[in-house]
Amino acid sequence: MNNSVPITATGGPVSVEMTGSGSTLQRFSHAAARVLLRAPLELLAKLAIRFPALRTRGSRAVNFVEMAAYPLRPSRGTARRIVTFPSFRAEWLWHKDLSDPENPAEGAVLYFHGGAFILGGLHSHRRMTARLARTAGTRLLAVDYRQLPLAHITESVADAMTAYRYLLDQGYTADKIVFAGDSAGGGLAFSAALAARDLGLPVPGGIAAISPWADLDCSAKKAHPNESRDAMLSGLILSVPGELGMAPDGVLDPAWSSVNHDFTGLPKVFIQVGSLEVLLVDVEQLARRCAEANVPCTVQIWDHAVHDFQIAADLLPDARAAVADMAYFIGQITNPTISKAGTS
Repeated sequence: MNNSVPITATGGPVSVEMTGSGSTLQRFSHAAARVLLRAPLELLAKLAIRFPALRTRGSRAVNFVEMAAYPLRPSRGTARRIVTFPSFRAEWLWHKDLSDPENPAEGAVLYFHGGAFILGGLHSHRRMTARLARTAGTRLLAVDYRQLPLAHITESVADAMTAYRYLLDQGYTADKIVFAGDSAGGGLAFSAALAARDLGLPVPGGIAAISPWADLDCSAKKAHPNESRDAMLSGLILSVPGELGMAPDGVLDPAWSSVNHDFTGLPKVFIQVGSLEVLLVDVEQLARRCAEANVPCTVQIWDHAVHDFQIAADLLPDARAAVADMAYFIGQITNPTISKAGTS
């Protein structure tokens, strides 16, 4: 791990770690994603902008991605249990060596999947979330929150609060719960922590986010150098579910984006992002809010990492290392008696 480089900001318990192997495999994955993912997503975004009638149908169509991911299974030894709520469902994941999730003596991760608030779910993220739970030596509750076009981001946050209250009602203590997520789910983890604070609930013990999408306004992303470098996403692509999906009248409420809030009272934060990702803009804003509120925050910037590369931990050594680092952060909160998280 490279030495931390402090961020200069008011209050500033924030550090950045420049890390990652920058290996040939890592760079190849970035180049391949740029051809296989970025170009098609750009085309779909342009079509959605030009033909508004396609947006709702397109949002419904991408649900087939989650269906296609159904055959994916977690690693051997992973136990699972579905929890059904009135408006959504969630899934417990834990290694069979741990006690049942209904025994809250140790902590848990409340996980929110990514997918730009239009796709993704329990199936698409199961292998990665199971790996994270196993490596951290804890239980993980993955939340299949409501998304566009059937639900607004405010309803996604409401689902996150319902799942959090469930954990508290089960006897889990807030200081041993970590809110975690990737991409849109990473942004939702911050929004959920802010909602808990504002509702008078105890805040979780930590927030762990992978490339969090925390600002629905894409103007800063469109102006950033990584707009042309990102292998998967761009401000243009994110503007479809963001500016057009969340605000069809064209007016985004700043309150919907966690970067526009005061972070006073939030717990310690751990963030991972790729060096060429357009969402580096959002991470910079989140780190600034943490510094202003004197919230401890560690940001890892991974060399040439593709957006959400942790999902490819079965293939990429850097992804496995990233999951292990995040698991260590989580393990220190959910089970502080363990000095070091397990290996992936």
